[in-house]
Amino acid sequence: MQQAIRSLVLAATLGGVFAPATVAATTGFSPSAVRSQVESSMVVSGQVHIQADGTVSQVAIDREDRLPSGVVTFVRDSALSWQFEPDIGAGGAIARVAPMRLRVVAGKREDGGYQVSLRGVSFEGPAASDGERVRLIHRAAPTFPAAAARVGAAGTVYLLMKVGRDGRIEDMVAEQVNLRMIASEGDMARLRQLFAKSSMEAAHGWSFQPPSLGPQKDRPFWVVRVPVNFHGRGETSGAGGDDYGRWASYVPGPRQPAPWAKDGNGAGFSPDTLPDGGVYMADGRAPQLRTPLQGG
Repeated sequence: MQQAIRSLVLAATLGGVFAPATVAATTGFSPSAVRSQVESSMVVSGQVHIQADGTVSQVAIDREDRLPSGVVTFVRDSALSWQFEPDIGAGGAIARVAPMRLRVVAGKREDGGYQVSLRGVSFEGPAASDGERVRLIHRAAPTFPAAAARVGAAGTVYLLMKVGRDGRIEDMVAEQVNLRMIASEGDMARLRQLFAKSSMEAAHGWSFQPPSLGPQKDRPFWVVRVPVNFHGRGETSGAGGDDYGRWASYVPGPRQPAPWAKDGNGAGFSPDTLPDGGVYMADGRAPQLRTPLQGG
């Protein structure tokens, strides 16, 4: 019942969400098949106040005036029901305030209503100083694949990288590739491969500054995530937060694991909540959520 109420509250604000996404030229690909794949999403950011026992006492949501009121209520109600693993310091469990980024997803149901859910979350926060994290000191931009440009494709590649002590990449995978367009399953798989290949080719020339301070500095390697965005025609980079609070067409790609990267991010983590332009440590130090994103 609660989810149904949330769906009704959001219906008015979602009416214009499902404008047709870019469709690549395919044969024998029906509109109903297109609609079965497309969702719309937005990333909502803020802070969560976590008590020593792992419960949440307060949720602050950024720029509420730019968000549909139903989304604000849905995110706050869900976050207040979360339970985290206690953060154990030198003197025992401690309270903490952590940044949060949530991907809110809306899908249209057969009855004409909308199903709204939380697809992923991240609680990646800043280190105590720049010396405690891996920093990217040289980043060449990838080439936009010509075949993807011809069909108006756009997407984001989330690279998961193993950085050695010399600051060079020892290994990497395209952990996830999301598309902001619709085509056949085969065409979308090829587009994901094109974006992933271009990103990784560029990344081979990147260099990093390893941590020089803190508990991470003596590790044999570090695991980081770097989002790489390929903007389509007519898209903006989102500079200045212009895209915050806007629904966007969204086709999530499958997650690709790496044997050298432990999954230490807690329940509900998704790399596609991380904003473009940053380097994010995958070291398990972020708050660990142990209850479902939807609450309950």
